[in-house]
Amino acid sequence: MIRTFLTTLALIYSIQAQTQSYNPGTTTDKFNSLFDKVIEHYVDSVNGDALVEDAIRAMLKKLDPHSVYISKKDLRATNEPLKGNFDGIGIRFQILDDTLMVVSPISGGPSEKLGICAGDKIITVNGENIAGIGVTNKMVTAKLKGERGTSVTVGIKRYSGAEVMEYEITRDKIPIHSIRAYYMATDEIGYMKLTRFSATTMKEFNAAIADLKNAGMKSLILDLRGNGGGYLRTATRLSDEFLSGKKRIVYTEGRNSPRKEIYTKHKGQFEKGKLVVLIDQSSASASEIFSGSIQDWDRGLIIGRRSFGKGLVQKPMMLNDSSAIRLTISRYYMPSGRSIQKPYAAGAEAYKQEKYSRSESGELYHKDSIPVDSSQKFLTNGKRVVYGGAGIIPDIFVPLDTGGSSDYFRALMQKGIFNAFCLSYVNQNRVLLKSKYATWATFKSDFRITDDLLREFFGYAKKEGVNEDEPGYTKVKNIIDTRLKAQIAANLWSDRKFYEIMNVLSPDYRKAIESMNDHTFKKLNPKVEK
Repeated sequence: MIRTFLTTLALIYSIQAQTQSYNPGTTTDKFNSLFDKVIEHYVDSVNGDALVEDAIRAMLKKLDPHSVYISKKDLRATNEPLKGNFDGIGIRFQILDDTLMVVSPISGGPSEKLGICAGDKIITVNGENIAGIGVTNKMVTAKLKGERGTSVTVGIKRYSGAEVMEYEITRDKIPIHSIRAYYMATDEIGYMKLTRFSATTMKEFNAAIADLKNAGMKSLILDLRGNGGGYLRTATRLSDEFLSGKKRIVYTEGRNSPRKEIYTKHKGQFEKGKLVVLIDQSSASASEIFSGSIQDWDRGLIIGRRSFGKGLVQKPMMLNDSSAIRLTISRYYMPSGRSIQKPYAAGAEAYKQEKYSRSESGELYHKDSIPVDSSQKFLTNGKRVVYGGAGIIPDIFVPLDTGGSSDYFRALMQKGIFNAFCLSYVNQNRVLLKSKYATWATFKSDFRITDDLLREFFGYAKKEGVNEDEPGYTKVKNIIDTRLKAQIAANLWSDRKFYEIMNVLSPDYRKAIESMNDHTFKKLNPKVEK
């Protein structure tokens, strides 16, 4: 196995070679010779397998920031979010007061089918007590995840003082949804939050867009903030849903990868109607392909802050021991011909940290601080100027909101007080809350953060080490109250409802609605199809 690894190292190294004088045999022999000498003569004992894996990682690091090695052990977990599923029992959980609590069963999963409910406490797993022993997320995952078709028995307490009920759960494929939320923001404007471009995204999108259309949607806000990307194919398929006629979505090209152009192929589900795409500094890769194609064809408005700037395409390649590499094989280019890949000559670490340095440079707060390479100027279909070389620059810049914080609020967030308190509060008051707010519409319009609830929240926070700070609360009262309501909504109804409550505080979201309701949309994007 080690010999094969060494051959693999040599082949990877050949990609870096910029001349035709590279000799694979000589280089492979050199690696083998070095390895033999280390194993035979090094002063201490050496773990050969680990040494080779470190060498592979170091070599790939010399290429570009996105060519990576994935060990056999890590490969499955790495692929799960993109495949859109994993094997398990199907619950969202949180550890509260050293006890594993079910936040909610995942829709369609085996736990839901057996009747396991939000608020249930899992006390035992396969007869072994896990309550009050310092259980961790890692321990829970190790005990509850497993191969599809295998079984695990859990002991559950439904309420205080109740006897432990045992459930034998047969593990199954559990969906990982890429569309985190969708709803009607106004009578005619729909909202959709997409967290990744996965294998299941299009199926989820088809269902969500149908629901929104049935609810009267005429315009759409597609939220790609924080979306780090995913499958290129999914990004192009989603673009096809918004672009009419035959249009080039993207093309890819590399040293040994011939130019490949990808065009729209079919009638999309939202080719007409106002479209806003929200992006930020964490929107990367597939998110940039989508937003770049929309921008270059003047199909919609891009609102927010400059995207990450990843324009490299990776191809997964399996190694003989079931580990893998993701190797950069080409660059992708927007319909206008621009590449949005930011520089990486300073090394992988500087490359990754660049998006965090944008705060220091002022870019997150001032549009004029966005770096623009005037030598990479391109034109959209509507003859608007766009730039390459540094991500997607939004059509409408919205600065990062700095007014929504205080030391007290930051302490509450860092300690996870909102999540823990709201889970506990809903668990204790679930029946009362459901009877008082029988529908989501009633909860959304009528639920208020009362003085009694706040006193309970402050007391819980103090118990967890965050002392009450009245000025710190008053400074961001609206934010704290809204987050409490949103988190309670998520625990009482679903994750989707969290965004429906919280988004009203987002300047990006408010700007999107504003641009659709006034002349901003038409002024900046006159060719948009209505």
